[in-house]
Amino acid sequence: MSEERALPAGTVPAPRVGTGGTGADVAAAPRPTRRLIGVDAARGLALFGMVTVHTLPSWNEQSGEAHWSWTLFAGHSAALFATLAGVSLAFASGGRTPRTGRRMTAARWALAGRAGVIALVGFLLGFLELPVSNILIYYGMLFLLAVPFLRLGTRSLLLCSALFALAAPFLMQWSVDVLPGLEYANPSLLDLVLDPGTVLSQLLLTGVYPALPWMAFLLAGLAVGRTDLTSRRVQTLLAAVGAAVALLVWGASVLALRVLGGYEAIADGTPWMEASEIEEVMVFGGDPTLPTDTLWWLLITAPHSNTPFFLALNVGLALSVLGVCLLLERVAGRVLAPVAAAGAMTFTLYTAHLLLLWPEYYDLAPVAWTVAQIVAFTVFALLWRRAQGQGPLEKVVTRSTRAISHRVLARGGDGARPQAPRTAPRAPDGP
Repeated sequence: MSEERALPAGTVPAPRVGTGGTGADVAAAPRPTRRLIGVDAARGLALFGMVTVHTLPSWNEQSGEAHWSWTLFAGHSAALFATLAGVSLAFASGGRTPRTGRRMTAARWALAGRAGVIALVGFLLGFLELPVSNILIYYGMLFLLAVPFLRLGTRSLLLCSALFALAAPFLMQWSVDVLPGLEYANPSLLDLVLDPGTVLSQLLLTGVYPALPWMAFLLAGLAVGRTDLTSRRVQTLLAAVGAAVALLVWGASVLALRVLGGYEAIADGTPWMEASEIEEVMVFGGDPTLPTDTLWWLLITAPHSNTPFFLALNVGLALSVLGVCLLLERVAGRVLAPVAAAGAMTFTLYTAHLLLLWPEYYDLAPVAWTVAQIVAFTVFALLWRRAQGQGPLEKVVTRSTRAISHRVLARGGDGARPQAPRTAPRAPDGP
């Protein structure tokens, strides 16, 4: 049996092609792939946004208001990351047409292996006292939860994304008073072994990036990855519809809170909070969860509040950013190249970012540290990509998942239709 080569996360797989009148299958062959620079560029923007949020202060000490970096990037960058992760999973599991049979089984096992590698790095970083929350362990849980959804088509995935966005926040609010809370800022491998219930509670519902609500992002990205992202029409729809959804959701939240009495209901439901404290939660989010005195809190869109409005708003923003980046690729691909290079190795660069923050020297000159990280990451990505291709940690993931796929495929045939070579140009390799 011929084996299908595992695709890098940012590439578009070839379509299935028959031979025409004879009805015979085309002989299997390695398939060149075209890397979408716009997807990598969007991922690079997400990385730079997280670097900015983590390094710059979240509020302006002079005015006491939220810092511009918090307003622009807090919650949005991480949500963009998670949505683009779903797009990558679509590429890795067949693109527009999900794989079937043993090839889908191989893709699912490979995804589980990918989840394990990323989570392992995250848990190892948990031995350090990092000053920020580490998203990698939550990423691992997200990927693991995505395994059963790989076979679904676009409409089913969008429906599942909407169901997670609507139902998971209510489950999250219930869990705060029932399940263990945020006991570990960044759980380590030892914490997982000694206290698995608490760690799993955090990863699923009570942590900073709870996987069950955030499945809304991953599944929306997976749905979009099942469309033709090389189509100008699809790209335009993503940009326009995503922006419209974000604006509509934001407007609905403001209307519900400021006009229809939602703010007053929150104040009545949490009488122990002063008006300034309520406003602080609406700007900066929970710590990390929202008060559970009343469900009216689920109307807000604050960063990491993980409410239905927060989830829907950021799905719209993420899809809009992706659409804009894909459109810009058509006219300014070379301009996007440095950002895309960083976006092609975000696992490596995000890990490096956490290690750079660990000593907490950035407090001495946060602006300089922010600029230095972005410049250094971009230069490193360009040079490393030219010399070595994939980033160091991306290579570990690729080799691990490819070995898993090959082992599953080697067990026997599945009758899957062989794939024809495609003629689209191939872009540089990525994660």
